[in-house]
Amino acid sequence: MFDPAGFPAGGLSGQHPGWPTQLGPLDTRVGRVDARPLRRSDGDIWQESRLADEPMIAPWDASSDLTWAQRHTRGMWRSHRALLRVGARRGEVVPFAITVNGEFAGQVTLGGIQRGALRSGWVGYWVASQWHGNGVATAAVALIVAHGFGPVGLHRIEATIAPENIASRAVVAHLGFRQEGHLIRYLDINGAWRDHLLFAMTTEELPGGLSELLERWRAGRHG
Repeated sequence: MFDPAGFPAGGLSGQHPGWPTQLGPLDTRVGRVDARPLRRSDGDIWQESRLADEPMIAPWDASSDLTWAQRHTRGMWRSHRALLRVGARRGEVVPFAITVNGEFAGQVTLGGIQRGALRSGWVGYWVASQWHGNGVATAAVALIVAHGFGPVGLHRIEATIAPENIASRAVVAHLGFRQEGHLIRYLDINGAWRDHLLFAMTTEELPGGLSELLERWRAGRHG
């Protein structure tokens, strides 16, 4: 039995090319942005940032029976990081911490990765509020998209974003993702099934790789 990606049902063992590694740096208005593997020591600032930014993150986060505080304990960080590392070893996900001048600032992830005839995945990201409005998220997504089309070997990268999430939509718009559709009741988010907009990009739309993404990013900053 085979899945649509062309692999035996049960997935792909091993580890993706391009992980673990470090991406960047890129210079922004607030300093140097890098993307690197998550560290155990990131747990305290992850917990602090997510708890402080609940009003900004929770409306776009997956539904849960746990309170926001229960979802952001040190134990939950250890579990979250461990699951991402296992997924990376299995070839399902490529997870990174976003840093600004070496300080943990958020996360950017390529997930849902399929090989075979699909060679696709999705990109997800969040950035602590203190870095909002300075191009940090856009820089991090530019780095991981170029990495996904390069060493990771993907052909297509998607992003699904709630229509009301204007900040996230701006990130993909600046980088040249095109909107492909409107997904009805697509994800269980913050207690309800929410519509999402589907954005995507393929390698044919990015012949210049990272350098072209950076030009789009700069144009978006000054447009």
